[in-house]
Amino acid sequence: MPDRPLTESLKQTTSLPNQRWQIYPQQTQLAFELAQQTNLSPIISQLLINRGIETPKAAQEFLEPESLVLPSPLEEFPDLAISIELLENAIASQTKIAICGDYDADGMTSTALLLRSLRTLGAQVDYAIPSRMHEGYGINKRIVEEFHTEGVRLILTVDNGISAFEPVARARELGLAVIITDHHDIPQKLPPANAILNPKLIAESSPYRGVAGVGVAYILAVSLAQQLGETKGLIRPMLALFTLGTIADLAPLIGVNRRWVKRGLQHLPKSELAGVQALIQVAGVQAREEGAGEQGSRGAEEQVPNPKFKIQNPKSLKPEDIGFRLGPRINAIGRIGNPQTVIDLLTTDDMGLALERAMQCEQINISRQQMCEQIEQEAIAVVETHYIMSLQQDRVLVVVQPNWHHGVIGIVASRLVERYGVPVFIGTYEDEQHIRGSARGIPEFDVFAALEYCHDLLGKYGGHKAAGGFSLPAENLQKLRSRLIEFANGCLEPQHLKPLLKIDAEINLNQINHQLYQQLNALHPCGIDNPDPVFWTPNVQIVDQQIVGKGHIKLTIAQTIDGQQYKIKAIAWRWRDYFRLPSRLDVAYKLRENYFNGNTTIELELVGARLPIQVQKFFVSPPTSSTTIFEYNQRKYTCGFYKNGLAAELRIKNPEGKVLAMQPGQLNGLLGTSRQDAKEVDISQPQYDSIIQAALQALSLPSAEL
Repeated sequence: MPDRPLTESLKQTTSLPNQRWQIYPQQTQLAFELAQQTNLSPIISQLLINRGIETPKAAQEFLEPESLVLPSPLEEFPDLAISIELLENAIASQTKIAICGDYDADGMTSTALLLRSLRTLGAQVDYAIPSRMHEGYGINKRIVEEFHTEGVRLILTVDNGISAFEPVARARELGLAVIITDHHDIPQKLPPANAILNPKLIAESSPYRGVAGVGVAYILAVSLAQQLGETKGLIRPMLALFTLGTIADLAPLIGVNRRWVKRGLQHLPKSELAGVQALIQVAGVQAREEGAGEQGSRGAEEQVPNPKFKIQNPKSLKPEDIGFRLGPRINAIGRIGNPQTVIDLLTTDDMGLALERAMQCEQINISRQQMCEQIEQEAIAVVETHYIMSLQQDRVLVVVQPNWHHGVIGIVASRLVERYGVPVFIGTYEDEQHIRGSARGIPEFDVFAALEYCHDLLGKYGGHKAAGGFSLPAENLQKLRSRLIEFANGCLEPQHLKPLLKIDAEINLNQINHQLYQQLNALHPCGIDNPDPVFWTPNVQIVDQQIVGKGHIKLTIAQTIDGQQYKIKAIAWRWRDYFRLPSRLDVAYKLRENYFNGNTTIELELVGARLPIQVQKFFVSPPTSSTTIFEYNQRKYTCGFYKNGLAAELRIKNPEGKVLAMQPGQLNGLLGTSRQDAKEVDISQPQYDSIIQAALQALSLPSAEL
């Protein structure tokens, strides 16, 4: 077999995720003390410390959210009492109320929640949602004037309105009262509403601070029902809609969100809402026993159905069921369909109509997936052709093309951030004169601040630190690109331009079992600000690997500890670009339970991979002359690094003169008395791996060397 140059080996081992790893420092003593005080395992204590929870009291409130003592929302939201009074008077006088919602999952669940609750409380109420295609986000003057013509006297915005100064001013001119409920960032000038409910206006220490738009709607609806003494039969339906919207909107699962979502996930499988039951049925989601597994985390709205993941002993749903199965079907309607479909779904009590609307959600979501895939590939082609060489200098990506559906470009923006590691502003032409777009950021980049920095070039814009939306005259595109590059260079350093992977702790494969998995259940529900625990294991072997489904890698990972090899199955979603993986890697992963043929096993969901540190050093400066003699299984061997053309390889020679030769990152090596008669062998097999580890140890090199 001909020698393979090291450069070819390097090519095969550097196609890995473009990531920077941030591994939490292991606070062994503090973790041990917290474990002693709380009867938790040290590993769970370390995970809590990583999440900023370092005292027994904080741990109890986090692990048992029902123990959290909540202040009254009336004390936290200054305008809540005024809002309740306005609604109470409108109900009593049968004044017409109109809700102005939004077309994403948060906005539509908020609209449905307030429609159901206000109608149940006796209000005369209707709704409107602006057209994503023709009007864009938020209440506008057309909607205000249409409400006025229809005799509406009180407007209630949900998940929008905080930046709508002119439409709200117009409503007040016409004599309409306005209550704004929103959770987006606060602009420099607040609109002249009668009342504004926004968690960004309350104390940062408040447990209500992280609620999404549907959380504000839930607080308002529950407070109103309590004021009227009409809570019976209202709370659970509202809690179901709160849970759907909160998770789908990627709200932080801390504070009241954690408490209410945990309750909601338990109630959802047996929800009395026909629309929720229809959605669960059509999406194929099944409830599971507390602590049971799921398909795993992927990018929002990315679904990878896997019939092997069966859910048994129905008790509760997981956030992943909503984030990756139910939420996308709702969101798809707002992106490329008619929001009325979802409002009908979530407000009807007719199971037949609910199933009909759920099937419409299913079909629209399939179209949305196909559209996303096509636009993503087109966007990648544009980036690779025009912008890839300047990304390190620009530190931001601005991609605008005609004929893209602006309902799905936000999803594509997220995928481009994941691929290129820079903030992404992506847009499409509404006509020759106007562009509308979406933006997604990275941890060190504030999207909303960037949009404000460009405010004089934009039309409408809004959002928060991680994401936003905007419009602009087409003639301003080049100026916008230059301004965003200027902003990005002011806040980003070159080292920021890789996706950040936060890792909780290092563990060995022999520590992974059902007991550890059950212990991790104490942290659920996981989500934003309370992420799924991520572990890493250094220098594992990739025993086998294959492409499955739409570009996923299914593999077996092995680690040899004290002469014994431990193996575990793993999946890497959407990693086709990295196939085949090198034979030696550091891997980062989440733990998942897999049900198959009545058996339950723990598997890994890979979220990161890198060459072992010593392999990286080996490529830069390969040793070529060190040799030594070592003993293995009571036999003497000779080993060393040797030059082989342009390559460098490790060779191990046994007493009979047979040589095992291998290069870094390769799955196979050569075994024989000469290169002419050598046969190719799989060096990941235990009999070869063990002697390789012994040789590396004898050479005084870490076992991560290969």
